[in-house]
Amino acid sequence: MIEASEDLGPVSQAVIVGNVRVSAEDHDEVRRITLRIKDPTFQYLVGQSIGVVVPGPHPMGNLYHIRRYSIASGHKRGLRKRTELELLVRRCFAIDEINGELYPGIASNYLCDAKKGQKITITGPFRSPFNIPQDDRANLLMIGTGTGVAPFRSFVQEIYRDYGIWRGQVRLYYGVHSGMDLLYENDEQDDLANYYDQASFRAFRSLIGQRSAGEEESLKKTLDGHVNDIWSLMQDPNTYVYLGGLNKITIIFDHIMADVAGDESDWLKFKENLRAEGRWSELVYN
Repeated sequence: MIEASEDLGPVSQAVIVGNVRVSAEDHDEVRRITLRIKDPTFQYLVGQSIGVVVPGPHPMGNLYHIRRYSIASGHKRGLRKRTELELLVRRCFAIDEINGELYPGIASNYLCDAKKGQKITITGPFRSPFNIPQDDRANLLMIGTGTGVAPFRSFVQEIYRDYGIWRGQVRLYYGVHSGMDLLYENDEQDDLANYYDQASFRAFRSLIGQRSAGEEESLKKTLDGHVNDIWSLMQDPNTYVYLGGLNKITIIFDHIMADVAGDESDWLKFKENLRAEGRWSELVYN
């Protein structure tokens, strides 16, 4: 760790060792950013996040800007006294509701434009509601949209590449915006596609071709096609459910599952039981 800041807390220095676009050129830009931290005291758990510190001054006068990103990779072995991790970053823009001007997202554009060898400051890692059960017979049911699926990518890498085998069923249902299907399927060296032949792992998605369609619509289409399988898996007392992505995902999932559960009250009661038993986790954002 480098010197702690009173405002930031403990901070570490990382080096950009990889910055690759993983989405089609004619669609939203998503990049896989690989960071190297040469600090043996920096340790993280799968599913956690880090904060990226963007130096200022910024438009509002603040000296720095911080944005949290979920770690999108499992642990890489054989690195000795250094740690490498990956982030999935979508280049973001915001429209001013008053004047209609387009403003670039501070952290996302900072990272997407970062060059190999560039040093950046990070904070964390931070605790996450997502944790891999110790019992490898547990079923993992993961539902998400866009880059909100980043923690699930780290899950899959960790349990298959590093653990070698997972006896429970692993299911990933995710929504993608037209062209975002490449997000997890064009990395020749280390992506989810490499695990499709595992006996326990299946991933499902549905593409909506129109650019006006959102990831949530794609996710709904995906879930509609597999709702009975999802409901059946959730009846197993050894199934853990994870939701990640935009906050609309909870509304969509609740609506779909209420139908198969009987009605809304039955589904909400079932979900609260899962939560009480520690088998329900969600990490959603606006």
